[in-house]
Amino acid sequence: MSFVDSILFALALCVDSLIVSTTCSLKCKMTFRRGLLLALTFAFFQGFFPLIGALLGGAFKEVISAVDHWIAFALLALTGLKMIWDALRGDDGDGRFDVSRFGVIVALAVATSIDAFVVGIGLGLNNTLPQILFTVLIVAVMTFLAAMMGVFLGKHNVLIPEKWAGAIAGIVLMGLGVKTLLEHGALG
Repeated sequence: MSFVDSILFALALCVDSLIVSTTCSLKCKMTFRRGLLLALTFAFFQGFFPLIGALLGGAFKEVISAVDHWIAFALLALTGLKMIWDALRGDDGDGRFDVSRFGVIVALAVATSIDAFVVGIGLGLNNTLPQILFTVLIVAVMTFLAAMMGVFLGKHNVLIPEKWAGAIAGIVLMGLGVKTLLEHGALG
């Protein structure tokens, strides 16, 4: 995975963290310390989940090497489609964003990182361990920055166009899936 691919991968995965951290900051009083805790927690899980997924994908790499690019494509495409569907469907914001308790922060971090686990499986099928670690580091850093930006935007009552952000993130993941197929000559 190239540096640009890692950045695009990270940007697509951290959109949920940006949106959720903005919403949390809009809906409740967010101190800098609480915002920092939120961003660090999101970054940890957003980096940890794709790493676990990649290690799992890498463990089965030899067994499924003939179709690994199709599996990576399917995981990226399905996750991308789900992100687009979720973005277009919207959310009613029903009070789940009270971050006064650390348990709520962890629950939100896990919820925003599940797609990263699934995409991480595909990452492990097509990349070396150094590439995986580099990409996971980029994902964690970008998630931290996105969550801190979300806290800042929320404190200043700036809304994120959630539908567009989620849809674009989904399209990026789908594009990375197609790129995987092209690199393996599966479409040509």
